[in-house]
Amino acid sequence: MFTLLAHVARFFRSSGPANANLATTLMEAADGRAGTDAHHAQELRAAASAWLSVIR
Repeated sequence: MFTLLAHVARFFRSSGPANANLATTLMEAADGRAGTDAHHAQELRAAASAWLSVIR
């Protein structure tokens, strides 16, 4: 769970286009983690979904 929060915090600190593409970046990170850590991948997908609901 800490790594999920660290990923989200890192993206919030960045400015410009990185914030606009946060959901995409989180989903790509989830795809990369799916084979090794399914639970962490699901947390990243949930964070991407939450981010999309916030910006809409």
